Amino acid sequence: MKNSSDRIQTSHAGSLPRPDDLIEANAKREAGTVDEAAFQKKLTESVADVVRRQVAAGITVPGDGEYGKSMGHKINYRAWWSYSFSRLANLKVKGLGLYDMPAHRSSPGNTVLSSFADRRDRQRFATAYNDPESGVSTGPRAHDWPFCVGPLSYIGHKQIAADIANFKAALAASGASEGFMTSIGPASCARIGNEHYKSDDEFVFACADAMREEYKAIIEAGLVLQIDDPAIAENFDQINPEPTAEDYRKFTMPKIEALNHALRGLPQDRIRFHLCWGSWHGPHTTDIPMREIVEPMLKINAGAYSFEAGNVRHEHEWAVWKDAKLPDDKLILPGVVSHATNVVEHPELVAERIGRFTKLVGCERVIASTDCGLGGRVHRDIAWAKLETLAQGAAIASKQLF
Repeated sequence: MKNSSDRIQTSHAGSLPRPDDLIEANAKREAGTVDEAAFQKKLTESVADVVRRQVAAGITVPGDGEYGKSMGHKINYRAWWSYSFSRLANLKVKGLGLYDMPAHRSSPGNTVLSSFADRRDRQRFATAYNDPESGVSTGPRAHDWPFCVGPLSYIGHKQIAADIANFKAALAASGASEGFMTSIGPASCARIGNEHYKSDDEFVFACADAMREEYKAIIEAGLVLQIDDPAIAENFDQINPEPTAEDYRKFTMPKIEALNHALRGLPQDRIRFHLCWGSWHGPHTTDIPMREIVEPMLKINAGAYSFEAGNVRHEHEWAVWKDAKLPDDKLILPGVVSHATNVVEHPELVAERIGRFTKLVGCERVIASTDCGLGGRVHRDIAWAKLETLAQGAAIASKQLF
């Protein structure tokens, strides 16, 4: 991976806004009413354009915008996850959604996930979440959630090959020397219904073995692999009653072990990990503090760690790195612009945020990034303005630091 040896490098968390015609094409494809050859041509052209625009905006480590992950609506919080449903064998849709699942209660020594509807953030602010005009949202409710009904295996080889081919062609055309591609982590992959495996831990390891095929394909193509696994931090809000930090870390470590199992033998310097507390627009008063999860995160066998640091719930946590020991050979990608507000950050504020981290871990080990994916979270015009101000702030910081 690039580091910031002579200037602050810039990247983002993955998802970028899709053009209207691609969203429309995705919707038709999901309905089975699109010409596949025409769709693939549109997708290839769209990936080329989104990479070109990133480079023009000043992003030095671009992604493919996650355009190969179908998004049939402008507002979409799940494409980073639901894309995997078509790439895994033995999943069956049963007409239930995330919010239809039964609620489960934890007890001392028995920490379990509850339903999405039983999230503590949703319970505390139920009126706001149920008010369509409040601006508080987890996105449209889906009722096509799958269940695992047999042994998992990866069947997405053709799809990931197409994603890689589109992205590599776009990188070559734009002149970018490095690019990253996202893939779902095992713990998040396993947050679907399970009717086959005997335990949650067995299921998450099965997800790890299956998704490893995609991880290998991305790395073997010469790209940087980004693992998206918000379940590592976000699960905390989905446990009732609220667990202690110690109990939550015990609950989370098998999921980290499963991810490391999936990454075994793969080069750490080609892998980055994205941690977040969920990208929905809500109060987030029930997030686990960064200080309680940073050490488990650092046990993940990645060469860089991406995390939220620009929104008002987590910005103060830059101070965690006063005490947390970042290994000498690893990088961080703090979010210095946020998906959680329509306000476009000022470049000088972006530079100030970058400076907080460089003072603690060194200039060369900081890549300026976004809190989370911008696609489906903010209007496309705002998203692109945020990437531009990210690059402008990095340029200001670079003049100050180098």
